[in-house]
Amino acid sequence: MAGVAFEYASFNPLSVEFIKVSHFHSVSPTQSLTALEFFAGIGLARAGLSETGIRTVWANDYDVKKQAMYAGQWGTNHFHLEDVFSIDSESVPNADIAWSSSPCTDLSLAGKRTGFAGTESSAFFGFTNVLREMGNRRPSVVVLENVTGLASSHGGDDLRAAIREFNDLGYVVDVVTIDARRFVPQSRPRLFIVGATKPISGGKRDTFLRPDWLAWVHEEEDLDTFLFPFPQISPLLSGGFTEITEKLSSSDPRWWDATRTEAFLHSMSETQRGRAERFIASGEYVARTAYRRTRKGIPTWEMRAEDIAGCLRTARGGSSKQAVAVMGRGEFRVRWMTGLEYARLMGAGWYNLDGLLESQVHYGFGDAVAVPVVSWLAHNVLVPLILESRQEGRQSFA
Repeated sequence: MAGVAFEYASFNPLSVEFIKVSHFHSVSPTQSLTALEFFAGIGLARAGLSETGIRTVWANDYDVKKQAMYAGQWGTNHFHLEDVFSIDSESVPNADIAWSSSPCTDLSLAGKRTGFAGTESSAFFGFTNVLREMGNRRPSVVVLENVTGLASSHGGDDLRAAIREFNDLGYVVDVVTIDARRFVPQSRPRLFIVGATKPISGGKRDTFLRPDWLAWVHEEEDLDTFLFPFPQISPLLSGGFTEITEKLSSSDPRWWDATRTEAFLHSMSETQRGRAERFIASGEYVARTAYRRTRKGIPTWEMRAEDIAGCLRTARGGSSKQAVAVMGRGEFRVRWMTGLEYARLMGAGWYNLDGLLESQVHYGFGDAVAVPVVSWLAHNVLVPLILESRQEGRQSFA
């Protein structure tokens, strides 16, 4: 295909975050809510918590590459580079909440669904061991974020084990699923276990955050659970990926050459190619993500019909990278998704990417948690639970 100088309106990457969270709880200096960030990665949970006034006072991860990204954004204060099983609980400060985005590799198909018995996902128990050793210093609220596959792993036994572990530590739990697509143009459903020493009940089992495949959690009598009264959440976005794509000049070397681009088109099925041709013939530019698949032993490219990116992943997880096709006005261009697009799709277009390799950025963001999801959960659930615990504490001394 011939090159084209794509023209776009002026674009401010800091303004495109798709965060629909507003009216955060105002946290006064005297309240000074604090958090511990286990499996911190590049610090996106920290970013989401901070938007609600929750300050991270301690963070941990064992990955040197992620530590480098974390330090570039947040500095080195409070970050502890070590295996979670090696953490000395006495070195962990007091805090109101413990956030854990524990490894999910063993809960996915790529990890052969070995579950919590797997090498990486068993790190969850390193996290709970630290909480157990903290004794009465443990936070009043805990969160475990993971893939939705946790709910079905080993027939639900892994999720049961996680809930019972939290119950044993004195936490009553609620379990919900939130798709980042409610805030950013990326399909990214995740499971959240929220544990509280002083739960707030009154919710319903049939809420949009508790689908049928999670209903059993609140039906098993030996699991200590509660139903938080969740407020309304933003509906799933129907588009927005085109808007957040990085606008590259036609001479940028990241665009694939004509031979590779033609091969991309010709690998598509008839239905897929027809879709691309309609976009090419349109009067304005649109962007779509595409995955490389193997169908009947033949590699093919499959492009999403909707203006929503597929779930970001890391190469380590065994999933292919996403390509980005930009089409319109008779032109067609293809390239790999950029690091800045990864950041924007996680609600973190402001993240400092200076000096980082694209592969490093993909790795850091690919298995992180979307910032606006954390913000919404913190604002609507975690802060109320923390304040409820503090209120109960004051009453007990009255």
